[in-house]
Amino acid sequence: MARKINYDEWSKEELIKELRRIKETTYGLVWHRDLPEEKIDILINPDARTPNEMFPNEMAGKPFPVLKEVKSKAIESDKSKLVNLLIEGDNYHSLAVLNFTHRETVDLIYIDPPYNTGNKDFIYNDKFVDKEDSFRHSKWLSFMEKRLKLSKNLLTKNGVIFISIDDNEQAPLRMLCDEIFGTENFVAQLIWKKKYTGGKHAGQYVDLHEYILVYAKNREEIGDVMMDRPDQEKGKFTEVDEYVKTRGKYYIRPLKSNLEERRTLVYPIKTPDGKEVITQWLVGEDTFENLVKDGRIEFRKKRNGEYQIHKKYYENDGEGKVKVPSLILEFPNTEAKAELKEIFNIEEGRDNVFYTVKPVNLIKYLLKPFALKDVTVLDFFAGSGTTGQAVLELNKEDGGHRNFILCTNDEEIDSNGNAIKHRICSDVCYPRIKKVISGYKNQKGEKVDGLGGNLKYYKTDFVEAEPTDKNKRKLVKESTDMLCILENAFELVQETKEFKIFKNTDKYLGVIFYDEAIDDYKKAIKKIDGHFNTYVFSMNDDPHTKKFADIKDSVTLCAIPEVILKVYREIFK
Repeated sequence: MARKINYDEWSKEELIKELRRIKETTYGLVWHRDLPEEKIDILINPDARTPNEMFPNEMAGKPFPVLKEVKSKAIESDKSKLVNLLIEGDNYHSLAVLNFTHRETVDLIYIDPPYNTGNKDFIYNDKFVDKEDSFRHSKWLSFMEKRLKLSKNLLTKNGVIFISIDDNEQAPLRMLCDEIFGTENFVAQLIWKKKYTGGKHAGQYVDLHEYILVYAKNREEIGDVMMDRPDQEKGKFTEVDEYVKTRGKYYIRPLKSNLEERRTLVYPIKTPDGKEVITQWLVGEDTFENLVKDGRIEFRKKRNGEYQIHKKYYENDGEGKVKVPSLILEFPNTEAKAELKEIFNIEEGRDNVFYTVKPVNLIKYLLKPFALKDVTVLDFFAGSGTTGQAVLELNKEDGGHRNFILCTNDEEIDSNGNAIKHRICSDVCYPRIKKVISGYKNQKGEKVDGLGGNLKYYKTDFVEAEPTDKNKRKLVKESTDMLCILENAFELVQETKEFKIFKNTDKYLGVIFYDEAIDDYKKAIKKIDGHFNTYVFSMNDDPHTKKFADIKDSVTLCAIPEVILKVYREIFK
C-alpha cells in the first residue's frame, strides 16, 4: 500500500509548488520528482562516486559529464563511411553530452528500457527496485522522464521515437509520453507478437506480446508510413502500357466499391459503348477525372459485352513503396537468441547471455519507413547492440549511409541463472558490433563476411561544475572528444600542447586551449587550404573575434567552454 504524505508539515511555499505542479501536469500525474528529501525516501545517493539522477544545478558542486575516447577500441573499415558511436556509461550522462553534440540532429530513436517487473530488472540509484517498493512506479517514471526530456531535444523536426514496453508500465509510460511529446504527436501503439505458444503457468490470459509506443517530434512533419513492397506482392504487376518505362508494369482492380454507401462516391461513368454506369466508386468524381487524364483508368470488356471499370496500380507508384496499415508485428523472439548464438558461437545451455534482446528484423522493420538512407539512429538503452546491427544490415541491403549512436552502461549481468557473468557494454555490445563490422565464424565454423563500418568507443567522464578558472580549463581539455563528435571531425592533422587540428571530409576543426596560442594556430592553418570551425578557450562569451579579423573568411569562431556550459545550463536548469 502506498504511503500517505502528511501535508501538515509542509511549508506554504512547498504547498504552492505542489498545487502548481498538479495543475500543470497532464492527467494530474505526479511522480515525486521535486518533493523534499525529508518527505519521501531519499532517491539519490550523494556519496556515490558520480551523481546518478541529479546534476550540478540540482546538487551543488557535482560534476558535468564529458566523453573520453577509448582509442584501443576504435574500428575503421572504410574512411569514406560515417563514424558510428558507442558510449559506455549511464545513459542520463550520455544524453546530456549528446544534447551538446547532437541537438536536433537525430532522426530516429529506438529504446528498450527496463520494464520494471520487480524482478531485479530495474536499478534506480544503484539499487534494484522490487515489487514491494511503494515508490516503484514513481521511481521508474522519474527515471524515464529525465531521459525522455533530454532525448526529445535530440530529435529533428520530423524525428520519431519508438519505445518497447510491456504491461507493467505501458499505461504510465503512455501518459508520460503524452506529457513530454504532446498527445497530438502520438503516432501509434504497436503490438509486437513475440511468440506463438506459451502460457503453461498463466493464471488467466496467455502473454504472447509486448508494445511499442511511437511518438513524433511533430506528427505533421512525418507523412505516411511507407515500406518497400513485399516480394510476394511484386508478382501482381504483369500488365504493360505506354507508361512502362517510367511507371513500370501494372495490375488492375475494379473501381466499384463494396463499402457502405457514401453519396459523394455515387455518380455516373460513361463507358466506351456510350452507356452510363451509376454505382458507388472507390474515388470521388473529381479524382476519377484526374485518374482518366493520367492514364490510370482502364475499361475492360467482359464476356457478356459489358465494360468493367478498373483502376491501374503501377510498380513505381510511391517509389515502389506501400503503406503500412497494421499495428500488429510478428517477429518471434527466438530469432534474437539464435542471432546472438550465431555471432558469439554460444554453447547449448549457455544461450541466455542477454535474454531480453530484440530480433534484428523487428528493429529493421521499425526503422525502414523513417530511417531513410542518410539518417542518424540513436538507442540509449542499447543493451546487446541490436539496433547497431540493424542499421549496418540496412546499409548493406540498400547502399544507405545511416549511422548509429549506442549508449549503454557496463553493468555486470548473469546468464539468466547461469554462473557465467558478462558486462553489457564491453563483453556483449562492443564485441557484437565488432564482429558484425569485421566478420566472424558462426556455430558451424562458416565465415560470415563483415558488413563494414566505422566505430568510435567513448566512456563518460566528469568535470567539476563549480565555475572556477581551473575547472573551466579542465572542461576545455576534457571536451576535445565532444567537439570532434559535434563537428564529425576525427582525423588528427596537427597537435601541440596549445591547440589541435582535426579534419572532416569537407572542413577542419581547430581547438585552442590557451588564448596565448592563437597566433601560432593562425600560422598553422594559413598553410592549409580549407575552412576551420575554431573553438577558442575563453573565460566569457568572446571567442577573440578581433584576433581573427585578418582571416575571418576562412574561420567560424566559438568560445569554449561557454559553448558547452550554455547547453548544460539550459537542460539542467
